[in-house]
Amino acid sequence: MSRPARGSVRRSARGALRVVFLLAALGFGGWAVAREWDAVVAGFARLSWQSLALSVAGVVAALCGGMLTWRALLADLGSPLPVRRAAKVFFVGQLGKYIPGAVWPMLAQMEMGRDLGIPRPRSAAAFFLTLPVQLGSGLLVAAVTLLTAGPGAFPYAWALLLVPVLAVLLEPRVINAVIAFGLRRLGRPPLERELTRRGMLTALGWALAGWIAYGLSLAAILTEVRPGGAGIVVFSVGAFALSWCLGIMTFVVPAGAGVREVAMVVVLSPVLDQGTALAVALCSRMVIVAGDLICAGSAAVVARSVFHPRKDDSPRNAM
Repeated sequence: MSRPARGSVRRSARGALRVVFLLAALGFGGWAVAREWDAVVAGFARLSWQSLALSVAGVVAALCGGMLTWRALLADLGSPLPVRRAAKVFFVGQLGKYIPGAVWPMLAQMEMGRDLGIPRPRSAAAFFLTLPVQLGSGLLVAAVTLLTAGPGAFPYAWALLLVPVLAVLLEPRVINAVIAFGLRRLGRPPLERELTRRGMLTALGWALAGWIAYGLSLAAILTEVRPGGAGIVVFSVGAFALSWCLGIMTFVVPAGAGVREVAMVVVLSPVLDQGTALAVALCSRMVIVAGDLICAGSAAVVARSVFHPRKDDSPRNAM
């Protein structure tokens, strides 16, 4: 078989694998909705369409914050991407979190990033760096908001103890040393560019914006069943951040399924009864699934229309 033919076969195989990956991700995402369908219907019945629309909008904004966090890290490591291409790689890859196992989003991002000229080690480094950035900023947000606005705030004070530890772990010199050590142990060459403090601060800024948007998404649901002022909105930011961080730390569970909802019910217990708290947590989960699908679908369509113009739009026809 000639070299061009082998290259065509490999491209076809990669395309088929991407279709299988996407179908599997959508299937597990649909299963996550179906298995809690009765509870979800009961919870959604208490909400207005306006609150659901606001909640979905908040989730989409938060997911964009996560994408920009990852994009800032990837750019700092030496692979800047236009927003549309970064959105496609990040959002489509993130659907892999609904498949059991923690590696699917990373593998998907590495495969799609490879088509854009991003070395696989760099894609992997950006993926693994995004998690501690989101975890560290989320715990900080949870500690500050729950201690200032949460009823019975003392149980959340432990999160403050992690702040100095996370500050050290997020120092670029420490991160660069850890990455270099890991690559040496794997027999891989070092990264061409190291992470800088400016890049880390940019990523942290986008991560913090994402947590605020997630909190507003939860507040849109929570205020429907438990009216309140600005305090309940601040509390929602902390409640979401803490439950999400606990979900991140359970890598073996698809998208933190179950863990995040249990944590959210516990955090919401001072302001809601258990049944209402469970309904709010499940509704929040379904809104997030909807946001993931909206972002992935929109990013794929926009990226295809921008970077794969029709024949009629080619330079030859434009003359």
